[in-house]
Amino acid sequence: MPKAIIVGTGGGFDHVTVAERPAPAPRPREITVRLHANSLNYHDYVVVSGVWGPAEPRIPMADGAGEVIAIGEGVNEFAVGDRVVSTFFPTWLSGAPNVVGFATVPGDGVDGYAREEVTAPITAFTHAPKGYSHTEAATLTTAGLTAWRALFSDDHVKPGDVVLVQGAGGVSIFALQFAKMAGATVIATSSSDEKLERLRSLGADHVINYRSDPAWGETARALTGGRGVDHVVDVGGPSTLQQSMEAVRAAGHISVIGILGGVEAALQFVPVLVKQIRLQGVLVGNRAQQIEMIKAIDANGMKPVVDRSFPLEEIVQAFRHQESNRHFGKICLEF
Repeated sequence: MPKAIIVGTGGGFDHVTVAERPAPAPRPREITVRLHANSLNYHDYVVVSGVWGPAEPRIPMADGAGEVIAIGEGVNEFAVGDRVVSTFFPTWLSGAPNVVGFATVPGDGVDGYAREEVTAPITAFTHAPKGYSHTEAATLTTAGLTAWRALFSDDHVKPGDVVLVQGAGGVSIFALQFAKMAGATVIATSSSDEKLERLRSLGADHVINYRSDPAWGETARALTGGRGVDHVVDVGGPSTLQQSMEAVRAAGHISVIGILGGVEAALQFVPVLVKQIRLQGVLVGNRAQQIEMIKAIDANGMKPVVDRSFPLEEIVQAFRHQESNRHFGKICLEF
């Protein structure tokens, strides 16, 4: 019988259990997928840990990858045997954002993919990149697409541009890789010299330790000859946004992606006006953007950085590893 992880009402690692959850036969325009991998994101962490726990028992995890094992009537996009990866917003197919919050997001407002089998509408998945393992594909749904949208949908990063990325988490590493794919110069920050060297090995042109250089925004701007960077992928939010505004050029773009530094702060917003900065909140992306990203990956052959994988039943241990902040790249579940 197919297994699933269940997080109890309100969340909390002590309320995580394993249960049996068979998938129903697919109805018209639905597919049944044998899932083999998830990847962890901060959003999944706050649901499972109970920071923003579910209002009712929930199967967690937004990122799922596996193989189609059955198709319903009228399904032409997929065939049995296809390798697929989930979409973060199954109802946001293309165009401008038409969703607010997480009510439709798997693993939060609806059941997610920490399970062995699922039946879902075809819009809940896209094809996975050619040559990707299930684990590699599972890294794309949230982190990969967030970075892709920030750089190429909300902005138009091109050869010669300068992109600043923060830290060594999934979104930041994807942003580094995608920016280098486009021919951009990348400045990367971290509090760990060891991680900075690994970011340099992935293609970062300049690295800054923000712990030893708290004015890293000014340092980044100096690296551009005083002009400022074209695009900042900001994952810290309140703790980093002031320095991001210092780093960016006039009319530059800051993608506000994360809240790793909290949810409230006192910020000096004069730079936004004086420099005419474009601040764009980014909450992952739509299905069409995911398909575009995967086409680019197929053409380029880029592979994600996976830190470590855990069995499905060790989901709590995986989140404990995430809490330690020792990871570099994506943490995954394999089953």
